[in-house]
Amino acid sequence: MPKIFLTRLFHIACLSLLLGLSGAAFADPPKGWEFMPLDKALKVAAKEQRRVFLYFGRHGCPACEKTNRESFSDPRVQEHYKGHYVLAYADSESGKRLRLNSGERITEMELGVKLKVFGTPFFYFMEPSGKPIMRAPGYQSADEFLLFDRYVNDGHYKEQTLAQFKAANS
Repeated sequence: MPKIFLTRLFHIACLSLLLGLSGAAFADPPKGWEFMPLDKALKVAAKEQRRVFLYFGRHGCPACEKTNRESFSDPRVQEHYKGHYVLAYADSESGKRLRLNSGERITEMELGVKLKVFGTPFFYFMEPSGKPIMRAPGYQSADEFLLFDRYVNDGHYKEQTLAQFKAANS
């Protein structure tokens, strides 16, 4: 392997170790929700034939904290999301490894790059197979989450875009 690649790999490994030791590498999912790593969630989703709701967050993210405090504390959101989806959480800064359905092993951080998640919070809805349905970046209100649930859970995404659905339901 080229020396420059090994040097960069060493620096990334050292940074990951330092972040892990400092505790900064672990995100804070919302309290009272039973999120699991994506690889486990995909197995459960395939077995139960339920869609996946994937939440990308990170420790210290103000918009994540606002989402957790305001939107995920709403009893309506809790009822719909806990009842309709297999819940997955990924820390966008984590070196924790996952095994995708394809067999590929990547970190949660690499998953974010692969799915083009460049900020937090970021929400992803998936078929039980892992095929993406829709993405929603940034803070979302409880009402937005309920609209997303109707769009995904009721199957509207198969017939119209989210923008069309929003226009018809505003």
